[in-house]
Amino acid sequence: MSIRERLSGNEAIATAMRQINPDVFAMFPITPSTEIPQYFAQYVADGKVDTEFICVESEHSSMSACLGAEAAGVRAVTATSSAGLSYMNEVLYVAASLRQPIVLAVACRALTGPININHDYSDSMAERDSGFIQLYAENNQEVYDNYLMAHRIAEHPDVRLPLMVCEDGFITSHAIENIEIEEDAAVKSFVGEYHPENYLLKEENPLAVGPYGISPYYMEARVAQSYAMKNAKQVILDVAADFEKTFGRKYGLFESYRMEDAEIAMVIIGSSAGTAKMSVDKLREKGIKAGLIKIRVFRPFPAEEIAAELKNCKAVAVMDKSEGFSACGGPLFAETAGALINLDTRPKVIDIVYGLGGRDFTVDAATEVFERLDGIAKGGEVGPAYVHIGQRGKDFN
Repeated sequence: MSIRERLSGNEAIATAMRQINPDVFAMFPITPSTEIPQYFAQYVADGKVDTEFICVESEHSSMSACLGAEAAGVRAVTATSSAGLSYMNEVLYVAASLRQPIVLAVACRALTGPININHDYSDSMAERDSGFIQLYAENNQEVYDNYLMAHRIAEHPDVRLPLMVCEDGFITSHAIENIEIEEDAAVKSFVGEYHPENYLLKEENPLAVGPYGISPYYMEARVAQSYAMKNAKQVILDVAADFEKTFGRKYGLFESYRMEDAEIAMVIIGSSAGTAKMSVDKLREKGIKAGLIKIRVFRPFPAEEIAAELKNCKAVAVMDKSEGFSACGGPLFAETAGALINLDTRPKVIDIVYGLGGRDFTVDAATEVFERLDGIAKGGEVGPAYVHIGQRGKDFN
């Protein structure tokens, strides 16, 4: 039976970690993820877990410790944000290439510079090609639920890849919301034990981990890794189906909101989706057929499924809460536009970069975007396809 609680996103993640009881937690603090190891350290002190809690000297070291632990055959976790995630960069690629199913909680925060501790996705999007699966959450309930599913996805024999559970720094990480958590025994049963087939210290079959990838083998290893990412899509859906059967809450690769007959649509990630949904509802009351797609799974990117959902729209705005510095749009725009490219008929697509460094995103701002889409859908000029909104002194039109 579900238990009603009031938790921040950080405490929800720490609670899920406690219930799963990982073998190793390698910790280095950084705002706004610091509360996760802080809560977990108290669980260790109180004897509620028997996790080996390791305090290391940097985020590079925390991911390295997790990599070593997973290579030795145990379940390892850590948490970070912003520059901490960037500092892990080298080891992220190593963990993914070695197929180590580490689960990394990321409280997404803007990267320097200038120095900023507030929310956007510049940190996680900078690591989108590292080989990590990436799950994003709109609210604290989704943060908790994504974490409960994370280990089963990452550790599946058809996948065996590391995974990021991403929440919005200071928005979902620190805001307290009413959520439902599950009983400890039910979580342990759902997640299960970790029994890797092969690992460094297996007596029956000792092996080397991390050998030099000479030219005759490197490409084959990368291709196998790419197939694992493709396999992850179905595994994510299968685990979500079992989650719904077990706990009653439903998840997919993305959430479609009022998309059944939508003529204009917004593609967005995270907590901003809740704001945009209010705009959709208001526009629907005026007879404007607006809809929204909220991305839950960014890696693997659900390109075919998103194309199928958007193919009947006339105009689409992709909302990027990170700047790609490509001079033609952000990372979510690139993925979405690529998904639509081979449709026989496809919507006009624009990219809106917003919310950088914690800049507010309001219902009115979302409505302005939809109104621009409505004009495009009615035959108006597309105008600039890559713009910013919310900055002082400039109108996005």
